Amino acid sequence: MFKIFKRKSKLEKLDIQYRKLLDESYHLRNSNRKESDLKKAEAEHILIQIKSLQDKI
Repeated sequence: MFKIFKRKSKLEKLDIQYRKLLDESYHLRNSNRKESDLKKAEAEHILIQIKSLQDKI
């Protein structure tokens, strides 16, 4: 009910950022392959951070 007051954890923030980068990469793949590859590489870097946080939990 009071979800607006709940803060997002670092894991949730990284997951949102990861999904956003993958989505951008997907949309760029037809128009600009190089930019798409850069976005995907950034997403993979964030995925590594997510996995390291999950291992700590």
